[in-house]
This record gives sequence, C-alpha cells and structure tokens, in this order.
Amino acid sequence: MAEITASLVKELRERTGAGMMECKKALTESNGDIDAAAEALRKSGLAKADKKAGRVAAEGRIAVAQDGGTAVLVEINSETDFVANDANFKAFTDAVAQAALASGAADVEALKAAKLASGETVEEARAAAIAKLGENMQIRRLVRIQSSNNVAAYVHGGKIGVLVELAGGDAELARGLAMHVAAMNPPHNKASDVPAEFVAKEKEIELAKMSDKDKNKPADILEKIISGKINKIVNEVTLYGQPYVLDTNQTVEAAVKAAGADVVGFQRLAVGEGIEKVVEDYAAEVAKAMQV
Repeated sequence: MAEITASLVKELRERTGAGMMECKKALTESNGDIDAAAEALRKSGLAKADKKAGRVAAEGRIAVAQDGGTAVLVEINSETDFVANDANFKAFTDAVAQAALASGAADVEALKAAKLASGETVEEARAAAIAKLGENMQIRRLVRIQSSNNVAAYVHGGKIGVLVELAGGDAELARGLAMHVAAMNPPHNKASDVPAEFVAKEKEIELAKMSDKDKNKPADILEKIISGKINKIVNEVTLYGQPYVLDTNQTVEAAVKAAGADVVGFQRLAVGEGIEKVVEDYAAEVAKAMQV
C-alpha cells in the first residue's frame, strides 16, 4: 500500500475541489494513484449530481463575458442564495460564461460540452461543483449578441443581466440603455414590436371600462380617446416609449434619436424567473418530526 501523504491529499483537493476525507478515501482506494483517484471523484460527483437533479434550483447568478461586439449572458441556478453568493460558485459561473464566449455555443446543450480553461467540460465542472457545494445546480439559459454595432453588457447584483445592441451612438449610451432595461424590464423594443393581439385586447378592455356616456360620443372622438389610452399603454411596455432612467425628462426614443442611433434589440435575464419556488415551512416540518 502506497503511503497517503498530506501533500498528496492536498494536491488532489486542489485538482478536484473535493473534501479532505473524500480525497483521502479515494487515494486509499486507488493505492495512491492520484489520476485514478481524481477520476473516481469525478464519477462520484456525477452520481451526486444525478441524485440532486430533481431538487428545485431557483436561486443563482447571471454571469457575463464580452469581447468587443460579442457578449454572452449565462444563467446558472442553485438551490439557495447562500450558495449563489459562495466564492466557488461565482468562480464557476464566471468560468462558464468565458467558455460560452470562447466556444461560440448557441445553446445550453452545446455549452455543456464546451471546455473550460482547466480542460474540463462545463458539465464535468458542474458535477464537481455540486459535489463540493452540496446543492443541485443547473445551467439554465444562454443568450448571445454578436455584432459590429455597439454592444453593451450589464449585470446588476448578479441577479439581472442585459445585453443591448445599438446601431450608431456610442458605448456610453449603449450601457445606459442596458441599465434602463435592467431597471424597467420593457417587454418590447418599439411600438411596432407589440403584438396586434395585445393591442386589440387592451382596446377591448379600455372600451369596457368606459361609461355609457363616453361610449355614446361620436365615433371619431371615441377613437381618439381609445387611441390615447392605447398609446399610453404601448409606451409603458416598450423600451422606446418609457422615460429614460438616466434622464426622465425625455423618453428612451428621444435620447436614442438625439444621438443618431437606433436600438437593434436587447436580451434580459433575471435569476429564477418562471421557476416555481418551493416555500419551506420549517415550523411545520419540525412539528411533524416530533410527532413521529
């Protein structure tokens, strides 16, 4: 039996990120073969990842990577905000974003197969991170903009990420617009992007809200009243129609046009949006346990 030294355990920990006792056990079982031990720990990590895969991961972090006109946002979820703020988790998400940028991956499945700077695939690193941090982690979404126009990437608190493509203008305006999208979350870019079905429904609602007196006004006046209400609603749901957060005296459209620019499009990700979170009732859980 080869001697399992402290330095050997330390080296394996640095390579794999696994716990000290796990490393010592793996080295003992592999008779001191560090490569075999590392492989065993990787397989163990995959097994642990499979066991945790069904647990809800609705917290996490948005990571960003950019090189000139190419930028990516990646949403990686964890089960708790505690792990989302862990330095190891942050390092993992940053590494995944860099891999997304470098590989040109178009979707999450392609990203999982991409290689990190360490030589591991993203999926292998995810399994290792699960084994180390003890929570389910999922690489949920990837968005990318690649353009010769101005591209801005902005992440707010690790929870909201935005990419903006701006034709004309400058980098400062593009970043300001990305901050606006992060804060105001407009569903659409311009009025022309708002679905006709949405407008028709809003007209129906506004008409139903009107008094009989207003409904009996001449058709042209009634149309003006309804159009005014719909224009206000459309402004509220479009980037161009909203007051610009960095200068609320003007709309985004006015700020963009003053710079001779045009917003080609934007992408926005918020951590956990659309995931149904599990609310734990710890008091009830404890009370139930005491009755057993």
